Amino acid sequence: MRRPLVSLLVVCCGLSTNLSSIEEAVAQNIKVEYLPSIFDDGTHVPQRIEWKTWEETDVIFPRKSTFEVVDIETGLFFTVQRRAGAHHADVQPLTKTDTAIMKEIYDGRWSWKRRAIFIRNGSEMIPASMHGMPHGAGALANNFPGHFCIHLPNSTTHKTNKEDPSHQLMILKASGKLDDYIEKATSDELASIFIHAVNQEDYTIINKLVSHPIQKRMLNKLFFVHPNKPLSDKEPSTLLVTEYSVEVITSNRRGLDKHNAVIRLERDSLTSRWTVDFDKLLKEDD
Repeated sequence: MRRPLVSLLVVCCGLSTNLSSIEEAVAQNIKVEYLPSIFDDGTHVPQRIEWKTWEETDVIFPRKSTFEVVDIETGLFFTVQRRAGAHHADVQPLTKTDTAIMKEIYDGRWSWKRRAIFIRNGSEMIPASMHGMPHGAGALANNFPGHFCIHLPNSTTHKTNKEDPSHQLMILKASGKLDDYIEKATSDELASIFIHAVNQEDYTIINKLVSHPIQKRMLNKLFFVHPNKPLSDKEPSTLLVTEYSVEVITSNRRGLDKHNAVIRLERDSLTSRWTVDFDKLLKEDD
């Protein structure tokens, strides 16, 4: 059970919240570490989240509309206003309080990391993905210097007009469809999921993909240099084992080390799902 740092009155998930205490804490620069969550009363992620495309969501949440963003991992929620965006939603936290809550979701630091969320307004609950970095223009008095982006199924970036694979991965996670996708994934698809999960530091997804559970420290600040680069097989490959050459950056006592590595995928039979041999990845490619 979360214990609020300030006095709060919360009714989950009707969201009847006495925000004056939070607003007062924000005004006094008090770090709000413990905030109301949809999980406080034992609530699980709602089963009635409905998969909708960007085109459908664009109509449901038009520009200047307000809606709630709920973080899947923490259950924390805040309100945003959609300001712009033709290929995905450019939004801003509605108030200073909402900005404080959003920043707490990102452990007090703004980040480009993608997070699985769902957005809601009344009965509408749609899986989505957000990043946590203020950029561009902003128009609200909310302590948020710019706007941030929310992606939906088949939404694209403004610059490339292509889907962002990391955002689409988080949308699968938010929708509850990820486990089924992993179970049926080809070796190429599973390797791609793993690459993006590592770069987004999503340990929940990573541990769904590896042959045995790993701890956060084992990643050793592992980062894939070209996450969107098409994968090429490293010979030899068989029906039960596939290896891919990749370029990674790791951290050691000397600093950052950039080198070639191998993602090794294995399965027990032709009908089994693929898994990643994480130990193999940590060894330099000869």
